[in-house]
Amino acid sequence: MGIVVQKYGGSSVADATSVKRVAQRIVATKKAGHDVVVVVSAMGDTTDDLIDLANEVSPLPPARELDMLLTAGERISMAVLAMAIGNLGAQARSFTGSQAGVITDAEHGRAKIIDVTPGRIEVALAEGSIAIVAGFQGVSQTTKDITTLGRGGSDTTAVALAAALKADVCEIYTDVDGIFTADPRIVHDARHVPQISYEETLEMAANGAKILHLRCVEYARRNDIPIHVRSSFSDRPGTWVLPADQVTKDPTMEAAIISGVAHDRSEAKITVVGVPDKVGYAAAILRALGDAQINIDMIVQNVSAAATALTDISFTLPRADGQTAMTALARLKDEVGFERLQYDDGVGKVSIVGAGMRSAPGITATFFQALADAGVNIAMISTSEIRISVVVAENQVEQAVRAAHEAFDLGTDEVEAVVYGGTGR
Repeated sequence: MGIVVQKYGGSSVADATSVKRVAQRIVATKKAGHDVVVVVSAMGDTTDDLIDLANEVSPLPPARELDMLLTAGERISMAVLAMAIGNLGAQARSFTGSQAGVITDAEHGRAKIIDVTPGRIEVALAEGSIAIVAGFQGVSQTTKDITTLGRGGSDTTAVALAAALKADVCEIYTDVDGIFTADPRIVHDARHVPQISYEETLEMAANGAKILHLRCVEYARRNDIPIHVRSSFSDRPGTWVLPADQVTKDPTMEAAIISGVAHDRSEAKITVVGVPDKVGYAAAILRALGDAQINIDMIVQNVSAAATALTDISFTLPRADGQTAMTALARLKDEVGFERLQYDDGVGKVSIVGAGMRSAPGITATFFQALADAGVNIAMISTSEIRISVVVAENQVEQAVRAAHEAFDLGTDEVEAVVYGGTGR
């Protein structure tokens, strides 16, 4: 049989008991005849604990040294997991990201993978070993420094290795039984989705669904790698993420236009008030944000007032980048001549996603009516071919998610969604 890449998140290897349970699953896969490569995250809350430690030592830890510190978490996981596998009579060999051949750019904290050269992994597999790889990390091609990949980095590591090794499948193990029509922590009757397309998963991930990271799904789509999202706490079937033409819908979901409801509480909104309605000013504002390495999500520009010829430009961005963005924009005030900046971090985003909305009129009206009936006010709107997103007050996010889920009849009478851990990763 072929190569199987398995990724285990922090909640799956949170303690010694969990590590032993994961080791048994890995050895069982090996005994079934597969070559097995495993990517692991740091145990439990180790990464957060290391970040807290760094902040206690230094208010502004150097990015290079912070990466050196944070990668220790995954190195601990890979070593103890290799030990646990050895105790079960199987041979395992652990590798850091750099030893596994994960080559990145030089951007500390959010490096991008530019190449994977898994020669040492291939040698280990040829010798009959299970290869254990520390996720979330690589080595810069130019500086040779250790780098980290940012949020969801272990997912991306796993898919990148699967592509380089031409694996049959990349299994992402988490603490829920796959992908559901909404976050089961909020919607208790959320329905399990057996199969879903790359495109729908990308939209779900981009709009806050935490089960898979955006970069991981993009990598899988580009390289045609099937992803199987499963729980490491049960043997229940998970969710297959596949090309759209390979997706077979569950008969009970055949009439469903919407695949799921996603939400995101990690964003903030900035409004640039009183921007002169002149050619090039919007570009200057967005260029300043781009130069600061800030990703913009939703953008709305109002029609300029006839009396003043001024307009307002609002956009959402990661809340963690809020201060950086405000500083970058403040430098433009004299050049652009806007009146002031408004910052609001009390917002959240709610999105409905589904390939079926391409040919189904009335979806927007149904969504907005459901929000209105629930008393949820909409601050911003953004759409794509298979997604509608709205920005609402953060304290109304859960209310909006439940209203949308019910409006499109996505629930089930059976209890399908079980959260075994607590993080969703």
